[in-house]
Amino acid sequence: MQSARDTTLIRNLAIVPAYNEAGAIAGTVAAIREEAPDFDVVVVNDGSSDATAERAAAAGAAVLRMPFNVGIGGAMQSGYIYALEHGYEVAVQVDGDGQHDPSHIADLLERLRSDPGLNMVTGSRFMDPSSDGYRSSATRRIGIRVFASVVSRITGRPVTDPTSGFRMTDRRGIELFARDYPHDYPEVEAILLMHAHRLGSCEIPVVMRPRLTGSSAISSTQSVYYMIKVLLAVFVGLFRSRPPAVREDGAPAVAERAT
Repeated sequence: MQSARDTTLIRNLAIVPAYNEAGAIAGTVAAIREEAPDFDVVVVNDGSSDATAERAAAAGAAVLRMPFNVGIGGAMQSGYIYALEHGYEVAVQVDGDGQHDPSHIADLLERLRSDPGLNMVTGSRFMDPSSDGYRSSATRRIGIRVFASVVSRITGRPVTDPTSGFRMTDRRGIELFARDYPHDYPEVEAILLMHAHRLGSCEIPVVMRPRLTGSSAISSTQSVYYMIKVLLAVFVGLFRSRPPAVREDGAPAVAERAT
């Protein structure tokens, strides 16, 4: 059996979830193709009412068209299913709004390849205190610190940016997320899902940018409400049964609860 770390055989995919990102999607796809030419690009058009799908296709991306808005969790799971079915060994999420700098894809890939025990690498805005990149609003940073503290305690390792969606997974991560991916608060819960299935993950420092177009679905006045809902979802998720992952030999593993 060939190793998933054999770079001559690895097929890489950038999954780009996008909802009404017609103003930014072509530039995002072009930047990925320029900065990470060994990655194919699939845009998950999440029920957009604008020209997101058409502009993504014109920029050279494959496009999955959701019949209606399924949310970031549903869109990403669709992307992982696509990656699984098309035989990709590595998948990276790059948001369609331009916040994630595709030049860091190479850094994520280098870290993932450097440690056979790693299955996911996340780009963190907060690991490098000297960074002058975009770090979200002050109100949301408070919530991120709370989430980081809770997730770090649960997983037993430091987590600085649990709401970052800029993350890369290997084949085992793709297989897991194609079968079971959090739909409500996916960024935070995905870290706990990896932990529940005893898969390795870490962070590396990255610089992020402000959105090129549009605005966040979570306003400043909604941040506290959002934080409470996420924390409740996290604690409920600790006790729910999950679909089994797939072992390295291809057989299904026994379903387990998070610990």
